[in-house]
Amino acid sequence: MPQNQEFMNRRLHSLLGVIPVGAFLIQHLIVNHFAVYGASSFNTAANFMESLPFRYALEIFLIFLPLMYHAIYGIYITFTGKNNTRMFGFFRNVMFLIQRITGIFLLIFISWHVWETRIQAQFGAEVNYDMMADILSSPFMLVFYFAGVLAATFHFSNGLWSFAVTWGITVSPRSQQIMTYVSLGVFIVLSFIGVRAILAFIDPGLANM
Repeated sequence: MPQNQEFMNRRLHSLLGVIPVGAFLIQHLIVNHFAVYGASSFNTAANFMESLPFRYALEIFLIFLPLMYHAIYGIYITFTGKNNTRMFGFFRNVMFLIQRITGIFLLIFISWHVWETRIQAQFGAEVNYDMMADILSSPFMLVFYFAGVLAATFHFSNGLWSFAVTWGITVSPRSQQIMTYVSLGVFIVLSFIGVRAILAFIDPGLANM
């Protein structure tokens, strides 16, 4: 029974990492990418997201609660999981190690990002282009956000591979190898979108080089 429970917990953990948390990551990166087209474009996209009906309910039930479960159970996996070189080999175990490291880092990064944006908005601050440009004007915060974006895109992309295995989508070694290439492609595309958005907040010209 405990093994069945753990199996179901891992399935739920991987599912929530893709839907809705992963879907929110993609949506968030796309909204940020509007900064490439100028401050007004980003502000329009951000205001549209802010004006969605039932926004707080959506944030709580589709983002906050799934993210909390994914994070808490992810911490459990991080400190109890063991490498399995016999089943997946050295490369996959390295990916699993990086997955755990990025997961812990993302707890710090996301908490700080929420504090700088969502929490500050509750105190009257306006979440707009100028806010992000001001945050990223600090060299430390610039490096921190670059690391945060890359950690998030890697964690999600590599998590897609784990999701496919956990849910029995990729069973054969060949299908798992193909999924490795797919996850790499997703990582490259999402990282490009995220990094380009950060550059746009620093200098729109940099994003369009």
